[in-house]
Amino acid sequence: MTDNNAPIEDFAERGRKLFAGECDFFFAATTIEGLPPMGAPEIAFAGRSNVGKSSLLNALTNRKTLARTSHTPGRTQQLNFFALGGPPGQETLRLVDMPGYGYAAVSKQKIDSWTKLMHGYLRGRASLIRVFVLIDGRHGLKDTDAGMLKLLDTSAMSYQIVLTKRDEVKKADIEPRIEATLKALKPHPAAYPDVIFTSSETGEGIPELRAAVAQLLAERSS
Repeated sequence: MTDNNAPIEDFAERGRKLFAGECDFFFAATTIEGLPPMGAPEIAFAGRSNVGKSSLLNALTNRKTLARTSHTPGRTQQLNFFALGGPPGQETLRLVDMPGYGYAAVSKQKIDSWTKLMHGYLRGRASLIRVFVLIDGRHGLKDTDAGMLKLLDTSAMSYQIVLTKRDEVKKADIEPRIEATLKALKPHPAAYPDVIFTSSETGEGIPELRAAVAQLLAERSS
């Protein structure tokens, strides 16, 4: 049985080792019917377009080009799957990059297609153990995030908020931003009651996010 009561430092080291392993893109899906067969546990990353999702995935895995970064919002138009810790079929964990939401310039047809894909994935994927919802730390939760949180709540899918772009937030505003986010999450039953504030530029919060994933896997295997 895995020790779920391991010290925080232990999970930090487990997280470091986990994300130090090989990580490669192996599958893209544009429809529910096109999803890869379920295998290793999956964690997904969701967020508004331009929230810094690709940059965070690259920082998390110590890579520069694992996920494409772009100044063009709405670039990710499919569910992108990455195998962590081994080749597909032998991996420890799968990372899933979800399409960005809240970008009005994308056609209604494309938005409807993305929405259907995300709904189906979140409601019917037994191997999905948590969604990390990325929120721009400069602004906090916005109305455009409400639909995603509601979908996760109604899907009974555990999710955790990860604030991004910490390096662009004044030090005096960091704790108030975290407290405001936690307060906003209280009515949401599927939200994990902890917030991680990260910076892909400086690496702040990245070890804590890795540790959170390592602890999640430990709980999963116990």
